[in-house]
Amino acid sequence: MPPAGTKQHRLEVIHPSPEEAHKMPYAPAVSIVGACDLMFVSGCTPSRLYHDHPHRDEEHIHPHSIEEQAKAAMECIKQILDTVGAGFGDIVKVTKYLTDMRDADGVNRTMQSFMGDWRPASTMVCINSLSSPGARVEIDVVVALPRRNPA
Repeated sequence: MPPAGTKQHRLEVIHPSPEEAHKMPYAPAVSIVGACDLMFVSGCTPSRLYHDHPHRDEEHIHPHSIEEQAKAAMECIKQILDTVGAGFGDIVKVTKYLTDMRDADGVNRTMQSFMGDWRPASTMVCINSLSSPGARVEIDVVVALPRRNPA
């Protein structure tokens, strides 16, 4: 991976009303300007990134706290970002799947602790259940990476 200063792209946040941007935990849109590769990260739950399939219940014992569940999911995403030399500031789109929409604020607060001031485009969906037994949150992301030279 080239050092961060050699990126051939930049991310631009699109805000139709910039004076109201402080109200939102995400950007309405993010534009990738310049050459880059995209990485699509599969949904991460509070379960360990690598676990058995079919699932074994003992591998999916999660804390009740939505903040702790979101933190575990974000740690799984961090593992993947670290592997390719990317960071949370390279995420252009995030999708959050919740089993209870009342958990939204807790998930957003936890994600902010990882994302800092960066707010990618975002979608939040409430669903009945997730693939990991007992999970209340699943997060997937799209990441802009510096273009790599083909091997």
